Amino acid sequence: MPGFGARLADATAARGPLCLGIDPHPELLASWGLSATPDGLAAFSETCVTAFADFAVVKPQVAFFEAYGSAGFAVLERTIAALREAGVLVLADAKRGDIGSTMAAYAAAWAGQSPLAADAVTASPYLGFGSLQPLLETAAQHRRGVFVLAATSNPEGASVQRAQDADGRTVAQAIVDAAAEANRAEGAAGLGSIGVVVGATLREVPDLSALGGPVLVPGIGAQGGRPEALAGLGGAPAGTLLPAVSREVLRAGPDAGALRAAAERLRDAVAYLAAAQ
Repeated sequence: MPGFGARLADATAARGPLCLGIDPHPELLASWGLSATPDGLAAFSETCVTAFADFAVVKPQVAFFEAYGSAGFAVLERTIAALREAGVLVLADAKRGDIGSTMAAYAAAWAGQSPLAADAVTASPYLGFGSLQPLLETAAQHRRGVFVLAATSNPEGASVQRAQDADGRTVAQAIVDAAAEANRAEGAAGLGSIGVVVGATLREVPDLSALGGPVLVPGIGAQGGRPEALAGLGGAPAGTLLPAVSREVLRAGPDAGALRAAAERLRDAVAYLAAAQ
């Protein structure tokens, strides 16, 4: 099987560069007329799978499933399986990060052979980028991807991510550089499988020109990020940006057709801008 980077490049070329979120927030469940229960969670997720089956990448937000305990994880497992059966790449937004054997266990869960394992997973490097090595190794073994948090849009993140090291690099830039080194080590001919996460609403972003992997850009739509602001973000080469949207589309529910139409409008806008980059 090709590596995640190659599969992602093929999927976005065929279906457009947009990552759609499945975020069953209690307020969204209520607005869809669903209960904040495992049954409501399942109905929400099944509608999203139906609506998003023709798209390249879908990103379930793990926290909203985890809140329901084992029943929520069971829904998440079914959702991942259904999306993959439809040919959609699944990015589990789990943001895991730890050290040693604990990180190895997270890696087995999200990038190994467990029912939760997706095509890619988000990870936090703020115990040191090296702490992610078990995850990177497991992902490589199973041809999966990892998106490492680099520059997030939450105000609290700046105090850590914009701090500078002895060489004058920001922490966020050091993370991007480490991810770039991991992609070079992978030796992929095309897009590497180690990506980073950079918020769409940021005014200052790291230099992404040498990353060699994909850039997940959350915050489009409801959080204030606009598709037109993405062109040339951080010097990222054409075809490497993966804009992510959740609430902007999910608010169109609960009708699956309305969800699909909202997603298609945004996908077409992003694809047009990507082509013009």
